[in-house]
Amino acid sequence: MNRLHTIDEAREALGGISRSVIYSLINSGELASINIGRRRFVPDSAIADFIASKVDAA
Repeated sequence: MNRLHTIDEAREALGGISRSVIYSLINSGELASINIGRRRFVPDSAIADFIASKVDAA
């Protein structure tokens, strides 16, 4: 089961990057997210996929 992270939780999971960087990643499609009502969440799988893509590119 996928856990949904708030934007702040996702920031921390990605090393404490800024909110503007998180939103840039979401807007560019590099980091998947979903909206529920007026809130935006980032699934565990999206964080894992993003990290894996960066490791593979290194």
